[in-house]
Amino acid sequence: MRGAREHNLKNVSLNIPKNQLVVVTGPSGSGKSTLVMDTLLRECQRLYLESRGMITAESISKPKVDAIRGLSPAISVGRQAANRNPRSTVGTVTDIYTLVRILFAKAGTRPCPSCGTAIVPTPEGDALEAEEPGRISCPRCGQPVEKWTMAHFSFNKPEGACPACSGLGQIVTLDEAAVLDENRSLRDGGVLIWQHDFVIDYQTAILKAAAAHYGLAFDEHAPIKEYGRAQRDLLLYGVESEEFKRHFPEVKPPKTVRKGKFEGVITGIWRRYREKGGESSEAALFESKTCPDCRGTRLKKESRLVTVGGLSIDEVASRSVADARNWARAVLEQLTQQQRRLTESILQEIIVRMGRLVEVGLGYLSLDRPAGTLSGGEMQRLRLASVLGSGLTGVVYVLDEPTVGLHPRDTRGLIRVLKRLKETGNTLLVIEHNEEVIEAADHVIDMGPGAGSLGGEVVGQGRLADLIRNPKSVTGAHFREAGRPAKRERRKGNGRLLTIREAFLRNLKGITVSFPLGCLISVTGVSGSGKSTLLFDVLAASWQKGSPVGCREISGWKGVGQLITVDQSPLTRMKRSNVATYTDVYTHLRKWYTGLPEARRAGLTAKHFSFNSPGGRCEKCQGLGVVPVYMHFLAEVEVHCPACRGRRFQEEVLRVEYKGYSISDVLDMTVEESLSVFDDHGVITETAELLREVGLGYLKWGQSVNTLSGGESQRIKLAKELSRKARSHALYLLDEPTTGLHPGDVRRLHVLLNKLVDAGHTVILVEHHLDLISGSDWVIDLGPEGGEAGGNLVAEGTPEEVARVEASYTGQFLKEKLGI
Repeated sequence: MRGAREHNLKNVSLNIPKNQLVVVTGPSGSGKSTLVMDTLLRECQRLYLESRGMITAESISKPKVDAIRGLSPAISVGRQAANRNPRSTVGTVTDIYTLVRILFAKAGTRPCPSCGTAIVPTPEGDALEAEEPGRISCPRCGQPVEKWTMAHFSFNKPEGACPACSGLGQIVTLDEAAVLDENRSLRDGGVLIWQHDFVIDYQTAILKAAAAHYGLAFDEHAPIKEYGRAQRDLLLYGVESEEFKRHFPEVKPPKTVRKGKFEGVITGIWRRYREKGGESSEAALFESKTCPDCRGTRLKKESRLVTVGGLSIDEVASRSVADARNWARAVLEQLTQQQRRLTESILQEIIVRMGRLVEVGLGYLSLDRPAGTLSGGEMQRLRLASVLGSGLTGVVYVLDEPTVGLHPRDTRGLIRVLKRLKETGNTLLVIEHNEEVIEAADHVIDMGPGAGSLGGEVVGQGRLADLIRNPKSVTGAHFREAGRPAKRERRKGNGRLLTIREAFLRNLKGITVSFPLGCLISVTGVSGSGKSTLLFDVLAASWQKGSPVGCREISGWKGVGQLITVDQSPLTRMKRSNVATYTDVYTHLRKWYTGLPEARRAGLTAKHFSFNSPGGRCEKCQGLGVVPVYMHFLAEVEVHCPACRGRRFQEEVLRVEYKGYSISDVLDMTVEESLSVFDDHGVITETAELLREVGLGYLKWGQSVNTLSGGESQRIKLAKELSRKARSHALYLLDEPTTGLHPGDVRRLHVLLNKLVDAGHTVILVEHHLDLISGSDWVIDLGPEGGEAGGNLVAEGTPEEVARVEASYTGQFLKEKLGI
């Protein structure tokens, strides 16, 4: 690579060795993702598509780099969110469930619906004739029985789906009372989801046209409660619904919207809900509960009566992958010669694919786990497992922090997987902060020395030993200083305990756990051991509901003034929300710029400095600074707005400057850079300092928050909460706050968390990072394994006490870390 200048890269040139495990590391925001994802990977993919004639040079821009030579085809094994469709599961994403369906169609034993005799499959029942209908006879009563196929075990097809829930496993109901305000008219906002005047105008016009089509009286100014049955059915269900057609059975519905083809408020809500997999803006109007007919298994009763090796297909799908693999092995050993001919190859493939999931640390997942509930790290490892079986060579695999969410025990298994991919003739380019992965690398590229404008350089590369000797390397400095942590007194807390008694939710085995208040507490354990369930789905949910959830009782709330949950969920899906607006800094920036002499002379108000409303913003891009360019057959791309050149505002607003910077310039600054501009400006300065302390000083104020990773989202939430300065005793619950942090940034985060505890609060973390765990006052370790083999309290106490518990995996690593 020669002359890379994308984002904060400072004319970077370097050689990357092929067929090796190459780790790119450095402080958060130093340019790792820009180097790997935005430059190298993008150019690999651009050249590949161009060579296939799939794009032109103009349609996808070349990254800012002089040249990259020796490129190979590249595959990104990323952490993109899973499919949010409620029908997508771990089993369907990996195709393992498809193989299990074939197995049950070929080898499943089922009772005869007439006499109950077990019908054992024969070669004629081969599922390769699968989708063709046919019949077989019961060997005892002779009654014809439908030949079963793969479709009978699919919850996505009518043959197998539970009819009550259509294969979703959940019954979804719409709270219709929350859709209308019966006392208001349409014009007064009676339809609560029509929140803007232009929507009310548009929908009311269609309704009036529909009413005229049927000769139906319709008063848009009358309260909805005064509507007749026909008017109400028209409003709620639309002209094509059976509810409305019964009023005018002889009249054909209008064919166009202009003539009155009104969809119906309720009908439209359901359509959007189904199309977007529950991700529509009206999703809050729906309530979901487990289907009483199939008990959440998604399959009809007849499908659940078929067994292989003593288990039904829903029982196999609900077990952890590790347990299901043991079942498949047992079935394979018990096969007769005839059965082996039918199913041996399928079982072998099931065992191999499940084994890959176990290898990448996902053995605790079940096949029926909804894909939408997987974290970014889990989704990345799921994709990595599929890559293992591809057999490709000569490929560059790009991975972005694959150890996120992994216990140190499972990290070693992941490293073995990465080395296997390398040994088959591939190059692995891994963005990573984990010490063990860095130590295992054949070549390390260290970016830095700082974040944002202070980074963008290769400060060192080679083996880890080379970085340790390099005085410029921040990563090398961490390893130089690494050793036994300094002995320190563990806090005893304020003498009060918060106790969860008999927690039983999901895989928790009726455990009783006490948290000493006034301490920094780490909840640890392998992936799937029950940490998040205990902390968020039991403790936080019980606080929110005001009564126990998933446990018998919780005592010790007295003295806890507020509970603050800081997880890794997305901040918002809105493109307009950025770092400045989310942290409320932008409100203060607008006030500041409005008060400047030049703004007062021009008669500019705070509204003129808003990019979310008309006034001073550029109307071409509506204040976004970018406009979309629609590509044929490809995702749309965004380019700088030609009217404002990406500056968001009109010229009269941009002329107002503070220390030579316009409001647009400030949005284009990093948090770190702005500290020297707004050096003593109350909330602006305080929030900027907090963002820097949680390792986010490299973010630009104008960066859209929907581009942030889960770890960045969590830390910006933490900074926002800290800026509020909780007055009463606050209980903070954090979900792996070290995600995406360089070891140096972890130390700064630790200092910040200690400040919170020293101020009289309690901080409880779900965590895998040994530096943070060993620096905690108290550790609660769950396990010993994930899934059904987890959910037990393995150890609790100070890090030193947990390190002495032989049954604790966390304890074994703490023992090494603490030098006990």
